Order: sequence, then C-alpha cells, then structure tokens
Amino acid sequence: MSNELKLLSTKVTAGTMTRREFMSTAAALGVTAAVASTILADAAYAAGPVKGGTFRMGVQGGESTNSQDPATWASDVPLAGGYIWGETLVYPGPTGLDAKVAESWEGSADAKTWRFKIREGITFSNGAAVTAEDVLATMQRHSNEDSKSGALGIMKGIESMRADGDVFELTLAIGNADLPYLMADYHLIIQPNGGFDDPAAAIGTGLYTLETDEPGVRMTFKKNQNHWAADEMGHYDTVELIVLNDATARTAALQSGQVDTINRVEPKIAKLLGRAPTIEVKTTSGRGHYVFIAHVDTAPFDNNELRLALKHAMNRQEMVDKILQGFGSVGNDMPINEAYPLFDETIPQRSFDLEKAAAHYKASGHDGSPIILRTADGAFPGAVDAAALFQQTCQAAGIPLEIKREPNDGYWSEVWNVQPYCASYWGGRPVQDQMYTTAYLSSADWNDTRWKRPEFDAMLLEARAELDEGKRKEIYSKMGRLLNEEGGVMVPMFNDFVDAISTEIQGWETNPSGPQMYWSAFAKTWKA
Repeated sequence: MSNELKLLSTKVTAGTMTRREFMSTAAALGVTAAVASTILADAAYAAGPVKGGTFRMGVQGGESTNSQDPATWASDVPLAGGYIWGETLVYPGPTGLDAKVAESWEGSADAKTWRFKIREGITFSNGAAVTAEDVLATMQRHSNEDSKSGALGIMKGIESMRADGDVFELTLAIGNADLPYLMADYHLIIQPNGGFDDPAAAIGTGLYTLETDEPGVRMTFKKNQNHWAADEMGHYDTVELIVLNDATARTAALQSGQVDTINRVEPKIAKLLGRAPTIEVKTTSGRGHYVFIAHVDTAPFDNNELRLALKHAMNRQEMVDKILQGFGSVGNDMPINEAYPLFDETIPQRSFDLEKAAAHYKASGHDGSPIILRTADGAFPGAVDAAALFQQTCQAAGIPLEIKREPNDGYWSEVWNVQPYCASYWGGRPVQDQMYTTAYLSSADWNDTRWKRPEFDAMLLEARAELDEGKRKEIYSKMGRLLNEEGGVMVPMFNDFVDAISTEIQGWETNPSGPQMYWSAFAKTWKA
C-alpha cells in the first residue's frame, strides 16, 4: 500500500495526477490524510523546487499608516513586505547568519573593526550597481536622530564608518563580538544612497520588486530576474501579501484557498486547524515574547513598588495555558529566555503571589485611581483575553487595573511607544546584545519602557567588549536581574511562532527568529 502511494505521488509531482485524486485514492486504501500528505510532501521535496505560480501570504499586523521606509517598520506586514523587495548585509538564518548583500565579513582581534565585502555584481532593482558607498549611506541614515529609525539604538556604538573600495568598514568605540548580528536588524535594508533620496521608494536588492502597495490592504510583487540568486531562490513568479488583521478572516482565507499561508494562528484553534487534510500547522519555539510595557518615567509607573505589585499579580502559567494553549512558556519580566546564547538559568522565576502583590501595592502609596492598560486584538494573539485575566488577578490583590480596548488600525503609531501602559510583543533578536541594545539602551529610539539606567548601559558596553563568554554571561545575568527587579517590562509569556500553510507548499523550514521562516518562506518554498 505504501509503495503504491509512493508511486502515485510521483505522478502528482509530474503533473499527470491531481492532488485531489491522490488524496481520494489514499482514503480508499485506508490511509489517513496526514500520512498521505507526508508521502506527497516527501515526493515533492525529492523532486526539487517547482518554478512558477503565485505565493499568497495572509499576514496580521498591517495598518493604513504603513510605509515602505525601513526606518519606520514596527509590525509584521511592513517587515514581511520589506524582506521581499530588500535585503540587509546579513540575515539571521535558522542556524546562524546568512550572507546577503555582504558575501563575507571579518572582525579584528579585539572585535572593534569589522569589514563587510559587498557581493560582486549585485544590483538594485532599478539596475544600479550596489556599492560600499550605498551601504555607508544606509548606515548613516539609520544613525541619524532625524530618521527616527528603529535601528538607532544599535548604531550608537559605532565610532566611525567608511567605504573602502568594495568593502564597508566600521569601527566601534568598544569591541563587540556580536556586531554582525546587529547588521542583520531588519531596519537596515540596503538602499540606493541609503534611502536619503526617497526612503519609501522600495528600491532594494530583493528577490522580487514591489508592484502595488495599498497600505493596510495588500502588496504585490514580481520576480526580480536580475537577483544575484535568482536561480536558487524565489521560485514563484509573483508574491502577494494580503493584510488580514482579523484572526477569523485570516483562518477562513487559508481554509478557502484565498491564501497559501498565514501567521499568528490563534493557539486555541491551532490543533483543530491542523486536522484539516489540506492544511499544516507549523510551530517554532524561539525568542518571541508577549509583554505589558510600562513607562518607568511616567506616573504611576515611576514607582517600582507599583510595578512589582503588577508583576506579582500576574498569573503567567494561567496565561500560557489559556492564551497560548501550551504553545509557549512562562516569562520572567526580562526579554531573554533559554533560546538565547549565554542565558542564565539560575535567575529566580517570579512567582504569582497575591499577598506580595497586595503588599507592594500598599507600599506604593497609590491613590486607588484606575491604572489603565491599553490593548487590542492586534497587539498579540489573545491580547484582549490576556488583559482580562490580568485584570481579574489584579482585582483579587486589590489593584484597580482598568482595560481600555483600542482599535487595531493605528495601534502601533498611536498606542505602542506612546501611551504609558499597553500590551505589545517582541519577536526577539538573535543575541542578547541586539535585544538589549534595541529596546533597553537609554538612547534607543525603541526603548518602549523608557528604561534609562546608566549602570545598565555601562554593563551592556562592558559585555560587548568582553570576549570571554563566561564573563560575558555573568554580565548579562546582572542585566537580566536588574530588569527583572526594576524594569518596566512585564513578560507573562514567551510565545511559539504558530503559522499555518497549505499542504501544497513545499520546502518549509523553521527559523526561531520569527514567523513564516522569519519572512523568508516566499524565497525558499515552492508549490507542489
């Protein structure tokens, strides 16, 4: 029976038998849909990539205010679209850094000077050659305070930069062994003249070129035949990214065949969805985390006793069980978990303790007025329900938490990093230095808790310069403990990335850096 199906599967890959016919035959032979799908997938993968067709992505996290300027990207849709038309120097692959615009890189013995060799013959989508001067200009723009770039924080440690022939060179004030990972930040898409002329022109070195852009609705892309790896990746003729912020609409679009893949599958329906014969659910554990963020420089959150009260009033395990349905793990009021290199597993886990919460609340001297937590469906899957659970446990501790539900459209421009207390999410970063530099360095533009502590900044710089991993782990441990005890970030849970795809899609691989193969599914997959 198995051999018969394997033989029939080759007919499907050859185009002489339809997928529906194959599945019907398998059912008649008493083979489950899951087993039949696996046999078919193995055959498709063995046959190699199939060229052509359209890859349609249903993505949550888009707004009418979205721009193609990489400096502004703060949610999934612009990031996903940006990786289709553009590339960074290097890219966080499943097991390390992949070469993109830079074909190689090397650092000095003290990790202060780094040289990135620009890929030979690489061009922008407008036909112009990519030069080290373009890379230099890109880095200069994102180092500019006026750009308001999300990468501004990680650019702060650079002392000087220059273009040297086909090499981009930068020198740090303090050595950093993880510097190449910082260059993988998704804001740092390489653009002609760095994007100074037209930052939202969507001219890059990506596998596809942007054809249409309807912010908050959809984007369409056409294959860039001049891409440096056009023969190896980007098997589709066209790619379409459809904004589907509503979870029900996103799921329905996949079930009906309107899209081939969706991100942010709600955990409460993931297992049920995965039973469908034409759908596969893909889960990836990593560094992503859901958060409630408080501005530590704004009353009442400038009072650490109040922050500790809120932290102890949070039943993290209940949220993991009810919101994530087990697709994740409990957080510990710091953005780092065991997925990170040099994680310190000895940092005590904060407990859910209503007595401690009540005691800290009393010690805060708070006047009893409502403490407003803003949230929205788009903040993270289950954010509204998570906020409701948090409100219930806060009330049990005598803490007057009030939930204000905000609209999805405009949430990332009008609420996140603007309002003093709100729900949010972070996809995490490949290394601790990048995560801390992006969101917790005093000068970081994305310091969304307003955490500005000179001693924390000093430890971050010390860790960068320390090439002994044991000593660097000790420094990161101190930083984690400080955030845990005094920071404004409240981390109830680390989330798995839960995607769902059509069983027609082949070549899928997990990437702990983010959803949909960290937005490279369009580049590496194909349709059977």
